[in-house]
Amino acid sequence: MSIKLIALDVDDTLLTSNQKIAESTKLALKEALSKGIKVVLCSGRPLAGVSHYLDELGVQGDNQYVITYNGALVETAAGKVLSRKTIDNKDYRRIVKFVEAHKMQYYVLDDNSNVYTSNHDINRFAVIQAWENSAGIFVREPNELASDFEIAKAAIVGEKETLDQYEQAVKDEFSDEYYVVRAGANFIEIMHPEVNKGEGLTTLAEILGLNSDEIMAFGDEKNDLPMFDFVGSAVAMGNGSDIAKEHARYVTDTNDNDGIAKALKKYVL
Repeated sequence: MSIKLIALDVDDTLLTSNQKIAESTKLALKEALSKGIKVVLCSGRPLAGVSHYLDELGVQGDNQYVITYNGALVETAAGKVLSRKTIDNKDYRRIVKFVEAHKMQYYVLDDNSNVYTSNHDINRFAVIQAWENSAGIFVREPNELASDFEIAKAAIVGEKETLDQYEQAVKDEFSDEYYVVRAGANFIEIMHPEVNKGEGLTTLAEILGLNSDEIMAFGDEKNDLPMFDFVGSAVAMGNGSDIAKEHARYVTDTNDNDGIAKALKKYVL
């Protein structure tokens, strides 16, 4: 069956280690778009953090799509929200209480790409997230925000060794009620229990009338596994984690060595 939608993780997949889209990737994806294939970025980032990449690829307007916050929002490239699953104020406060009690560094994102934390010594990964969103950081305690303030996701951040120590405690506290995933070496993310990239793709596939065999997904990490499990053709990057490669149907070259273009030329274009 022919591929009608290509879903792509952003960091360490679409982007090289220099945070650029390789020229080979641009050419291959623009060729796919010219053939009527949808190109959908599926990222833990909010829309503001991927919009310049959408523009660079020519993925624009209300007939192109993007999955943000690991699936919490399914949107058109123009920003029209098609599906939204957020964490309410009570649960946001519970998360903040836990991370403050354990002296963890964290930030949360609302559904407008804004970054919030109550940490006064702000972790560099929170700063990077804000920079990617072309935004600042709001330092706020929960009581300083509206009583109906909701979040799209929370991220506990730090160096790999620190998060290795935190990971099990976070999962023990939250996994029964939320989607908790180690999104990379420096991020443990907490989201609505019905949120993951696979659920986001499922929602978008239903909207577009596609079945899973018509979708190819590229990724490199644990948070990509739900979309790997949903799609008919899952492609792990050569630089990806072992678990991503185990869940993939194909393993391509690395993000720095034209991995996306090579796979698309071989299987799609």
